[in-house]
Amino acid sequence: MIYITGDTHGEFGRVEAFCERFQTKREDILIILGDAGINFSRGMRDGLKKRFLEELPITLFCIHGNHEQRPITIDTYKEMNWRGGTVYYEEEYPHLLFAKAGEVFDFDRKKTIVIGGAYSVDKMVRLMCGYGWWQDEQPSTESWLDEIEDKLDYGKWYCGHYHTEKKIEKMEIMFENFDIFCRNDIGIT
Repeated sequence: MIYITGDTHGEFGRVEAFCERFQTKREDILIILGDAGINFSRGMRDGLKKRFLEELPITLFCIHGNHEQRPITIDTYKEMNWRGGTVYYEEEYPHLLFAKAGEVFDFDRKKTIVIGGAYSVDKMVRLMCGYGWWQDEQPSTESWLDEIEDKLDYGKWYCGHYHTEKKIEKMEIMFENFDIFCRNDIGIT
């Protein structure tokens, strides 16, 4: 089964509870729509999170948000082809996958393009306090998303980032809710 949820910001209690409640298995997939918070601290805290998540009976497919470092910039990550697209992974944590932006993945015959990142309204606070901020957090141009939407015939567009849960026509903004990915639609994330 393929599931989807919004930002986790490094807090995975609800993911653990979800796995327990639905008796997930390693072959099940949970898509996290940005800000997983796994590559944020750049040190022992990230390692603890990764070890915890690797033990859960599920595979995580994380889409880059604006509160985490991109795996391509971290030396321990490698690339591999997975479900038709490129993902980043670490050998020690093979069930924590990070999507390469712009790649198209196949989730049970549903073609899914992944576009991650967002503008950080808290950029100045993070810089002043010495928290992580990365120049490549935001897509180079957000107007490009409008062009994509105009050119694609899609069934659903999933978003994270906004810390709310809302459906607007074919768009679904997710936060702490969980759902089955694209019940009957072609998915765009």
